[in-house]
Amino acid sequence: MDLAEIARAVAGTVGRPQDADVVVSGPAVVDSRGATPGGLFVAVVGERVDGHDYVPAAMERGAVAVLCTRPVDAPHVLVEDPVVALGLLAHHLLDRLEHVTVLAMTGSQGKTGTKDYLAQVLGGVAPTVSTAGNNNNELGVPLTVLRADASTRHLVVEMGARGIGHVAELCAIARPQVSAVLNIGTAHVGEFGSRENIALAKGEIVESLASDGTAVLNADDEFTSVMGPRTAARVMTFGLSGDADVRAEDVEMDVLGRPAFTLVHRTDAGEERAGVVLTHIGAHQVSNALAAAAMALAVGVDLSLVAHGLGTTGGFSRWRMEPHVRGDGLLVVNDTYNANPESMRAAVEALAHIGTGRTGRTVAVLGEMRELGETSAAGHRSVGTVVGQLGIDVLVTVGEAASAVAAGARDVADWTGEAVVTASRDEAVRWLSDNVRAADAVLVKASRGAALEHVVDELLVEGTAVR
Repeated sequence: MDLAEIARAVAGTVGRPQDADVVVSGPAVVDSRGATPGGLFVAVVGERVDGHDYVPAAMERGAVAVLCTRPVDAPHVLVEDPVVALGLLAHHLLDRLEHVTVLAMTGSQGKTGTKDYLAQVLGGVAPTVSTAGNNNNELGVPLTVLRADASTRHLVVEMGARGIGHVAELCAIARPQVSAVLNIGTAHVGEFGSRENIALAKGEIVESLASDGTAVLNADDEFTSVMGPRTAARVMTFGLSGDADVRAEDVEMDVLGRPAFTLVHRTDAGEERAGVVLTHIGAHQVSNALAAAAMALAVGVDLSLVAHGLGTTGGFSRWRMEPHVRGDGLLVVNDTYNANPESMRAAVEALAHIGTGRTGRTVAVLGEMRELGETSAAGHRSVGTVVGQLGIDVLVTVGEAASAVAAGARDVADWTGEAVVTASRDEAVRWLSDNVRAADAVLVKASRGAALEHVVDELLVEGTAVR
């Protein structure tokens, strides 16, 4: 669209009248390094960086116009708040793209995994755009929308929340036809204050649905399964429960902890079934896959195509239970993208399963889980309890907050493993380099801010992903 239309959509003004006919044909970006030919650069003023300073760099990379708060030496549209304007522009684009179905999801954990599975399934049916990484906030959602074009048929949007009202605001930008609430855990409980408040916030995604939409709810989650009355839309449930509309039966795990199961879909005409073999590690992937399956079935995708898409490798976000093998045979599972007590437990359970198929030790390298507020110490200690109960051979904690994980493991009376407390990534790497053996299996996991992917890099040197 040209700058004149963009200006009308965002309640802004074209900075230079002669630029009103300049046409934006590429995606919007807030990082000048991601600018592409024909794209729009959004000059956001942050705490440390002013996007206006990077306009020349964005233009050099091919951007043709800028959304900004003050005049720049390039075709531009002036607005009061570029972030608000970005949302308005995304909403306007969706109004133009009448054939796009928006499928949105939220939850305390599993959003990115579910989003990846769903995008893989839908992408095999029709052109699909999905959230990159976990860009799920007031910037990430409109940036995702603005990657869609006239050929797009499915828009898969991950939505996060930092407080009550945030998900509703994101749904106002991209109103979904299918909404899923995956679970209500303790991630971000420090910001919300309680799981009840988290449920209140996450449930806004089903409240946004029109009556002809579909709410996809986790039948196995006590806070999610009761959200049906919050929407006038059709409700579809998923889970391991026999009452779920979409469920998994006969779940088995291979030696690397990759699940296989029978996907069951209950319809008015009866039940249909298909076999699924996932390529990613962890029993928790079953729930993610079921949520994606339910969302795809809600928009009419055939069950056989859903099952095939779930088992297809490719297009998944990195650092999510990502297995690598070093030249000497050491297995390293990189799950360093994020962490909370529930996802930590799932990852440690996967490590314990992997250990049953190897001759070496299981080594859990665990760092800090952030945004737990007053529950931080208890949350870390609870993970340690899981480590001890599952009989993990070696626990290496990284950083002061994570030392509570070691305390929790040591409190398990019959745990015979070893707990090593380190103060930094470098100290952890030194210990691991001197002590891990080729036959061992190592899990590395922490919140994003801990940056433990550097530990993985040092351990692998020359690693090859297992696929």
